[in-house]
This record gives sequence, C-alpha cells and structure tokens, in this order.
Amino acid sequence: MRELDPLSGCRPLQYSPQHATRLIRLVLNLVKILLSNDDGYRAEGLEALRRAISPHGSVTVVAPDRNRSGASNSLTLDVPVRAARYDTDCYYVNGTPTDCVHLAISGLFDFEHDIVVSGVNDGANLGDDTLYSGTVAAAVEGRFLGLPAIAVSLCVEPGSPRNFASAARVAASLIERLAAEPLKAPVMLNVNVPDLPEGQLLGLKVTRLGNRHRSERVVRAKDPRGRNVYWVGAAGAGQDAGPGTDFHAVAHGFASVTPMQIDLTRHAALPELERWLSS
Repeated sequence: MRELDPLSGCRPLQYSPQHATRLIRLVLNLVKILLSNDDGYRAEGLEALRRAISPHGSVTVVAPDRNRSGASNSLTLDVPVRAARYDTDCYYVNGTPTDCVHLAISGLFDFEHDIVVSGVNDGANLGDDTLYSGTVAAAVEGRFLGLPAIAVSLCVEPGSPRNFASAARVAASLIERLAAEPLKAPVMLNVNVPDLPEGQLLGLKVTRLGNRHRSERVVRAKDPRGRNVYWVGAAGAGQDAGPGTDFHAVAHGFASVTPMQIDLTRHAALPELERWLSS
C-alpha cells in the first residue's frame, strides 16, 4: 500500500498521461478551471471569482441553483439531479456543491478539468467551519476525484464593505503560482481573506486550522400557525485562535492559506485503541 501524501492526506496519484497533460496545460496557461460555490449561481462572490480567474484559463461554472450553505459533503441520492445552462460555459444544478463538482468531473462534460476552485464564499470558513462548509466541500470533492482544489472565503462582518474582488484576486494569484510552479502532488487549499481592499491586504500566511468556542444556542421562533421553529445559533468565537492559526492571520490583515487533508484518521490514537481493544 502506498504511503499517504503529506500535503493532501491522500495516496499519491499514479503517473498517467492525463496527469502529465494536466501539468503541461498548467505551465502553458491553458488550464481548464472548474468553478463552483455554495451560495448559488447568482452569488456576487461567484461572479467576482469568475472574472478574476478567466484570464488564467478556460473557466466552466457548475454551481447550485440556490443557496446551499452548510451542505457540507452531502450528495443527493434520493432524486436525480439536473443541470441547466444559464450562460456560456455556466450551469446550475438542483443539488449540493458536492453534487455540482461530482457531476462536472464525472460525466457532464466530454473534457477533463485541471483544477477546482470554489467560492468566493460570503463569510469565513475558519477552523471547524470547514466541517460544515459547502464551499470547502466542493473543493474536497474535487480533491477526492484527483484534482488540486482551492476553496476561497471572504471574512465579512456585519456592515463590512464586502470586497469580493479582493478575495477573488487572491485566488487568481494562487492559480498563477500553480501555473508557474505546480506543487509536486495535488493539494487542497482553504483560503480565508479579510474583508479589505486589495491594496490593504498584508499578504499571505500559511496557517493551520484553529477552532471555535461552542456555537450559540438555537433561536426559537413561531411560524404563522403558532408552532415552534428553530434557527441554528451563531458560530462561536475563536477559541484556538493564536499565532499560526487561520483566525490569527485574518485578524491581523493577512489572507490565510491552509493545506487540508481528507484522511480523518487520528493516527496517534491507533496504538492506544489497539491496546484498549486487546486488553
């Protein structure tokens, strides 16, 4: 069995003509970019990202037909999904972000993509947000299916100026860097950008995921018939948010870039679990 790749947490892809062709297209700036999100195909962040990355390759958009924030890695299995074109090389799907990427890579088109880019999300995906995020899930699905992937989120606050173009430019710069110097193995990057104009960003910082305090309690309300309904409470503030974390980088004016892995195994616990079960 091959060892896990330290960057992506997956087994390295075997050499193939398709992989070699993908690297050649990256170097020649002929990259085919699959763009998705979880805010829906009409989202401001999606369009800003499409404009920013279009000079760097051929962009195909496959995005949900409505807001699917918090969909995580869910696939639609109980009903068929449908794709409809709404613009040149742009499609919406009646499914989740994961559905969109899975469909796009696994049969919707008669060509292969080189990279998956997801976003720009309308809100942060810091720390344990990544477990719930549809934006991150779209990138994860791309990585599951063998492609490098980037998830990009804008860390908006109430009343903040919503600089989606600034976050989109960060994503474009990462694609430029991949074209100039491809990473040795496919990797998934989770990028969070503070809501600042491009000229005020202090740069990029490589970070690890922090984590949040427990979320706020659910919000109880009444529907028009007087029945109880509930809204999920607000996310908790940063708990593990010190230097080196994505929280800390964003709070200090930097875009955080976190390499993520798919392997959820807690490897350090394996010997202890083996001892516990055999005792």
